[in-house]
Amino acid sequence: MQRIHSYILADQSNWDIIIIGGGATGLGTAVDAASRGLKTLLVEQADFAKGTSSRSTKLVHGGVRYLAQGDIGLVKHALKERGLLEKNASHLVKKEEFIIPCYSWFDVIKYLTGLKMYDWLAGRYSFGSSKFLSKTETLNRMAGIKQQGLKGGISYFDGKFDDSRLAINLAQTAKEKGATLINYMKVINLINQNEEVKGVEVQDIITGETFKLSAKVVINATGVFVDDILQMNNPKAKPMVRPSQGVHIVLKNEFLKSDSALMIPKTTDGRVLFAVPWHEHLLVGTTDTPLNEHSLEPRALKEETDFILNTAAAYFTKAPAEKDILSVFSGLRPLAAPTDPNSNSTKEISRDHKLMVSAKGLITITGGKWTTYRRMAEETVDLAMKHANLGNIRSQTDHLAIHGNINLTDNSYLNTYGSDRKYIEALIQENPKLGSKLHTDFPHTAAEIIWCTRNEMAETVEDILSRRLRMLFVDARAAMEMAPQVAGLMAKEMGFDTNWERNQINLFINLANGYIYHSKNEQLAVAN
Repeated sequence: MQRIHSYILADQSNWDIIIIGGGATGLGTAVDAASRGLKTLLVEQADFAKGTSSRSTKLVHGGVRYLAQGDIGLVKHALKERGLLEKNASHLVKKEEFIIPCYSWFDVIKYLTGLKMYDWLAGRYSFGSSKFLSKTETLNRMAGIKQQGLKGGISYFDGKFDDSRLAINLAQTAKEKGATLINYMKVINLINQNEEVKGVEVQDIITGETFKLSAKVVINATGVFVDDILQMNNPKAKPMVRPSQGVHIVLKNEFLKSDSALMIPKTTDGRVLFAVPWHEHLLVGTTDTPLNEHSLEPRALKEETDFILNTAAAYFTKAPAEKDILSVFSGLRPLAAPTDPNSNSTKEISRDHKLMVSAKGLITITGGKWTTYRRMAEETVDLAMKHANLGNIRSQTDHLAIHGNINLTDNSYLNTYGSDRKYIEALIQENPKLGSKLHTDFPHTAAEIIWCTRNEMAETVEDILSRRLRMLFVDARAAMEMAPQVAGLMAKEMGFDTNWERNQINLFINLANGYIYHSKNEQLAVAN
């Protein structure tokens, strides 16, 4: 997968569909459209899944919280999609046991009853039956939680995955189905013809080149940025979304001492918190903080990290401290804007997706979550085909295998590459030097850098260390130490000079500093 400007410039015919946005929804829409035989182009202003779609809690789930809120329809649809995704991307989506520790018998009854309904709603897509665990069983499975007052636990099953790895595989799948996808290509204007949106003007962020591209229909799938595109279409358009920030911290897995995930069902602000084993570490989150602005690199607020640490301390035997945070990252959810502009509550904001056609024919899809991306994409393409008279071919994606889909039985860390694993191993066989580790504490090798640069549209050191290898999200300091080697390997592979290397290293170090938790005094020092 290489940059392909010459192909675009040489092609003078219309695209059937141009999709703006390379997150979960945009990529899913590209897969759906291309698999129906539509001539499809997707453009993304940064890297695929750069924003919200790489910053999730790594859950493929129906949403226990939504069940408690009475949103039965959303939960049922999500549980079906969870089952389809496990089948279609089995190398990335895995069943995970979650344990809810209960410190009262009332909680035992309440949560077991609710989760039995969760099991029932899943039907034939069930991941396993929930059940009560005695105090001894609970501590055997999760030695890191507090014992005092513990009555037992509720075990239930949901899914876990690697979000940005799935995004890359969706991009590969879309390409295999005939779509064209370009990252670092920003939409700077919409093209109107007879009062209808009929294309986009884009600028290549890397080269500075601009292009005008026409299409029968344009889809706005830009997440928290949807209003930016809508205002290109209509400067007076009212905001469609309001960002809600979700923060996660990453700790060593010794804090939980379990292969199972912890679900804290009710925090001090009435929400839920998860502690999920992920890449041999422990991911803890998330928060839900309403914001009035959006960016590609949101930053955690101190009160958010304090909230996560304090909540974890109430359940963990060993309380995590600020110094234990290996990485802290934030993602922005594109929630539907509340009708009351002065509202500061995210509880009233819909978690379901919104799909609409503007007066000028621009189709906008926003909201939802990773688990339901496929269904959102199907509905979006259905609407696009109807609006632009593109036929009525049905969606093919409910049983479409995603690139890499394969069942691997061992525990190799390379399994996240699925069927591509063998090609990385072949690179090492051809050149044993590529088997050298990039960091003494992590298994990643030079061969992965070569593979991702050649085959996964990685353009920068950040692309590799953030979304291909996930190192920035696992251990920001270790990622910084790996940056020079990664830059050197990429430069050699792509034919760039030492100036490119130095620039990439500096850019990444500056970025990674924002993922390292700084105490209040450290933050003041940085500011000064």
